[in-house]
Amino acid sequence: MQVINVKSALRDYQVHITETTDFIRDLGNIKERLYVIDSNVWEIYREQIFRGIDPSKVMVLPIHEDRKNLYTVMEVYDELMSRAAKRNMTLISIGGGIVQDITGFAASTLYRGLNWLYVPTTLLAQADSCIGSKTSLNYKNYKNLVGTFFPPNSIYLHPSFLKTLRDEDFYSGLGEVIKLHLIGGADHVKSLLARIDQVRERQPNALLDAISGSLNVKLGFLDDEFDRGKRNFLNFGHCFGHALEATSNFAIPHGQAVMTGMVFANIVAKNRRFMSKNFFAELNEKILLDNIVSRPTQDHLNMEHIYSAMKMDKKRIGDGLTLIMQGDGYKMTKITDLFHPELEKSIDELKEVIGVI
Repeated sequence: MQVINVKSALRDYQVHITETTDFIRDLGNIKERLYVIDSNVWEIYREQIFRGIDPSKVMVLPIHEDRKNLYTVMEVYDELMSRAAKRNMTLISIGGGIVQDITGFAASTLYRGLNWLYVPTTLLAQADSCIGSKTSLNYKNYKNLVGTFFPPNSIYLHPSFLKTLRDEDFYSGLGEVIKLHLIGGADHVKSLLARIDQVRERQPNALLDAISGSLNVKLGFLDDEFDRGKRNFLNFGHCFGHALEATSNFAIPHGQAVMTGMVFANIVAKNRRFMSKNFFAELNEKILLDNIVSRPTQDHLNMEHIYSAMKMDKKRIGDGLTLIMQGDGYKMTKITDLFHPELEKSIDELKEVIGVI
């Protein structure tokens, strides 16, 4: 078992990366517990990995993007109240990032804090969202507008869950893996590119390397736990990506929207001469364009709809739009002066670069 220690002002916690599922048995020793499990994950593994779980202590939760909201959190509250839950209750979340956000928010707010453990089952959750303390909920059509900082007590990461992941969800997670390796710099990108084919084939060792590499990059930003400074750079691709999720009504999965968002950010960086044309072309050719498998349509890239959605970015503080950009040498920067004309021009170029029909 590999253990990653994560420091937090709220509470330190550990990520246990394990090839076995013995931890499931150990979780059953927690006296007051409620498992909240993604319905798809429960259906696949109930007779295998979960056969030792007491079904009377399970809440099976149907999960999709439009349920990542306060109403679903209230369902978790209701389930806990029906069990007369007290502050010694432990929530055990098993699923992807949406389950993490819903249960983490519920755990952070009920009784001002319950114990909770997280078992991520998607590539995106294992390689990115499981660490960092954030919970995020959508509000109406606005992405991740509501949330708290509340880390789990422990995380149990079992890469074999990824074998049954849908391609759509796998490539969404791959988008975040690529983002983190790009932020990590030349050595991380070189390492990922050397095994990108094996990662896409879901070969266990390659996946484990990609996940570990991603988490180690992210760890380097978590001393800014409450997102006041350099942690903003982890939102590379997200300023535009979140808007694209909204304009596509979440037809574009999160990590894939982030991939398109990185290409968009690179266009702005290139046109502002923060990134050279050669580096722009190199990134597109080697790592970005081939891994965008969910491409936006003309309607998804409607200029006014994108503009309206980007105005709701929670990191926006001035009149202009916010954007995290990468430049030559993988240098990161944040701008707050992206205005309507530059946005329109950049979207037009984006359509050409990624081949929007």
